[in-house]
Amino acid sequence: MEHPVAAPIIVTATFVPADFQWLDGLRRAHYPPDRNQLPAHLILFRHLPPSALGELVRLLKIETRDVPPPPARLAALMSLGRGVGFRVQSDGLAGIRDRIADALAGQLTPQDQAWRPHVTIQNKVAPAVAKALLAQLEAGFRPRPIGLAGLAAFFYRDGPWEPIASFAFNRSGRSRRS
Repeated sequence: MEHPVAAPIIVTATFVPADFQWLDGLRRAHYPPDRNQLPAHLILFRHLPPSALGELVRLLKIETRDVPPPPARLAALMSLGRGVGFRVQSDGLAGIRDRIADALAGQLTPQDQAWRPHVTIQNKVAPAVAKALLAQLEAGFRPRPIGLAGLAAFFYRDGPWEPIASFAFNRSGRSRRS
């Protein structure tokens, strides 16, 4: 997998289409349009070195091939100070992230040492605007399941992300793991 210019790598979990459309619709509605360069996403790693690409792709294949999607849910709303997000709870996804982090331990930046799984639907607004949206959304919020479709890797090049590869979980119900 050769790419002309090296750049940091971002790894995300992807959503099933219906959940992606709902989350992305919220993001488009509440994120400042001039700053919203990305669709809704759930980041696992923010800044892996490009030298990790080969090993990372191998690990993403292992973590998805013949593996059912881990159960996940939007557990709560969270304040991001200048924005709002949904806190995501998934022991299975946390396990995947932990295994990848262990395999790439010497290559993680401080930013990737800890993980706070969430989907940002608003950011880069005045704190009062964020606080108002948080209160509005909390009024009707109930924890709900969210469907995870797979894992994806991207190069970060100071703007929209450049796709590298994506790997789908096995939705057939058969698993190689117990």
